[in-house]
Amino acid sequence: MEKDSGIRPGKEAVPAGYAAWLAALKAQIRAARLRASLSVNAELIGLYWRIGREILERQERLGWGAGVVGRLAADLRAAFPGTGGFSRANLLYMRAFAEAWPEAEVVQRVVGRLPWGQNIELLSKLKDPAERLWYAEAALEQGWSRPVLVHQIESRLHARQGQAVTNFDRALPPAQSDLARQILKDPYHFKFLGLGPAAQERALEQGLIARVRDVLLELGKGFAFCGSQHHLEVGGQDWYVDLLFYHRRLRCLIAVDLKTGPFQPEHAGKMNFYLAALDEMERQPGDNPSIGLILCRERNRVVVEYALRGLGSPIGVSQYRVMLPEALPGALAEALPSGEDIASRMDLPDGDLPEPGGEG
Repeated sequence: MEKDSGIRPGKEAVPAGYAAWLAALKAQIRAARLRASLSVNAELIGLYWRIGREILERQERLGWGAGVVGRLAADLRAAFPGTGGFSRANLLYMRAFAEAWPEAEVVQRVVGRLPWGQNIELLSKLKDPAERLWYAEAALEQGWSRPVLVHQIESRLHARQGQAVTNFDRALPPAQSDLARQILKDPYHFKFLGLGPAAQERALEQGLIARVRDVLLELGKGFAFCGSQHHLEVGGQDWYVDLLFYHRRLRCLIAVDLKTGPFQPEHAGKMNFYLAALDEMERQPGDNPSIGLILCRERNRVVVEYALRGLGSPIGVSQYRVMLPEALPGALAEALPSGEDIASRMDLPDGDLPEPGGEG
């Protein structure tokens, strides 16, 4: 008779090391599932590319007309009744996919690793091959979902990336300077705020806090929100950084100063002061020098370059854009709160954020 082990699920004390072992097994299972999913996706995209290439070749080489696509769709659906993806529209996307990416190496390395829905967005929204490849590589690197990819295309991210006016080439080591420059944009799009030109800086700040997830999406991958009105005590006086972030790839704090008017040279001096204080008081071992980002409604590039010249701290200056209520359809514009409404309704304590999905 087999001896009872005495083990009862949920009754015995958890052995030492069990929790770590379970966590490792979970990580292995998730990794295996992810690899399987990626493998299936790569096979599917490869199949779609080959089908599209064969349609393209037969139409070009043998002169087959457009009607063959509809006939092929009907025959494939009849042969594989429980399988989706063989509609006439999808076969036409396969043809366009093969035409847009004639090199198998690019398909395997980049677009073959993206879901089919994202590939459709790249085909339908972008005509320039270089732009299409830029967004495909960015989506793969950043892990964008389909809606995020659409947002980045529609906001013309490729034309804004790395366009901030900075002194990074003088204030940072070359490797960090290049990365920091690419991380900043100009202009930033905060169209989700609905603030008019008369909005005050506090209203702008509170609007950004209320939509912090949208802000992080616009800032880009790697930004972690640390807080608003971040307190610094210097020489017995109180100072406050509008928004403070930490960037994981740069491994540094990023201080953001919001200006509702045009850039003024004194803004750079104040940011230089903030960064010196952050580096002295809050920079952790292994962190790189803190970076400043001044966001203003408008800026004169020459004025910014002169203002940043000679400053030792790395600072970037960018413009931001908001959607003005008067630019919206009447009913929608009336439904949006004004800058003053936001300021009066969102007098939040520091670090107190609304629940996700709330107003704002």
